[in-house]
Amino acid sequence: MGYITDLRKYVGHEPLIGLGATTLVFNDRDEILLNLRNDTNTWGIPGGSMELYETIEETAIRELKEETGIRADELELIAVLSGKDDYFEYPNGDKMCTVIVLFKVINYTGKLHINDNESKQLKFFALNNLPTMESRAKAIIDKINNGSISINS
Repeated sequence: MGYITDLRKYVGHEPLIGLGATTLVFNDRDEILLNLRNDTNTWGIPGGSMELYETIEETAIRELKEETGIRADELELIAVLSGKDDYFEYPNGDKMCTVIVLFKVINYTGKLHINDNESKQLKFFALNNLPTMESRAKAIIDKINNGSISINS
């Protein structure tokens, strides 16, 4: 069990502030890696909540490995996001105000494969041809597409 799951035992579905890492992975055609989420049946960007005693970089590396099977060898900090765009209510009623530390994966190793029960599918997409997105992931992509988040080093 994780930190957030443990907290939910005490607060139920009430809003929590959660700190997490999200990782942008691009292939050689500048397509972004997305995962089809089991909980919302929408596409998202790999990432998740920080556990106790982890650094945020460790969170990014762990979540990417858990969700995609690949290991980030080098990360670049892109942005720290919070606010209305990063509020989320899960299908089970859990409410979360997230602080997202957004990283771009510069180098990675390994082969894509689903490692956990959080994803149904992994696939690369062009930024201008995306599937139905989870709201926080859509907000990130919108900020990349409108230039308010720069992903170019």
